[in-house]
Amino acid sequence: MSVIRVLLADDQRLVRAAFAMLVESARDMEVVGQAGTGAEAVQLARTERADLVVMDIRMPELDGIEATRLIAADDDLAGVKVLVLTTYDTDDHIVEALRAGASGFLVKDTKPADLLAAIRTVAAGESLLSPGPTSRLIARVLRAPSDPPTIGGPDGLSERERQVLALVARGLNNTEIAERLGLSPLTAKTHVSRIMGKLGARDRAQLVIVAYESGLVVPGDA
Repeated sequence: MSVIRVLLADDQRLVRAAFAMLVESARDMEVVGQAGTGAEAVQLARTERADLVVMDIRMPELDGIEATRLIAADDDLAGVKVLVLTTYDTDDHIVEALRAGASGFLVKDTKPADLLAAIRTVAAGESLLSPGPTSRLIARVLRAPSDPPTIGGPDGLSERERQVLALVARGLNNTEIAERLGLSPLTAKTHVSRIMGKLGARDRAQLVIVAYESGLVVPGDA
């Protein structure tokens, strides 16, 4: 059985301890390090070779967003995923974290079983993006002036690929996309991989950014 190596980054010692107990209770996970600052998280990501970092947004010295950006930009850490934690699901920093390279986010009061499921999801290469309020938040923040996107837009995609991209942006996984479009899960996965290749996207989280920045998905879409 493959074991997911998890690094925990949070400035509150008790929070880290609670998360560590939870992660260690799972047979397919182990905690390889704990960081109290963003700078420490980056350093431990480099030395402990974690598969995934559970990253709090607000930390001293270096916040979770900048720490995520440094990890995502380091070629030696190309396989390291970042799951961002936030205290509330309307935190505007969520989108900044996704732009920085996070593969998803979770609110801190998530049920323990859901946190473990989230770690498995992100470690497997999927993004963790909830529909509903999250989609509206992302759309609202992306309407604000920002730097131009660093990856391609959806203009060169086929109609089917644009449909798949829109569903990814609404938080659907491959199985749900397949059910919605009448495809097999493997075909849906192939479409997602092809879209990522065409757009030069690193992961599904970046596809969400493209979908909203391009206007392919707008607030209120269902």
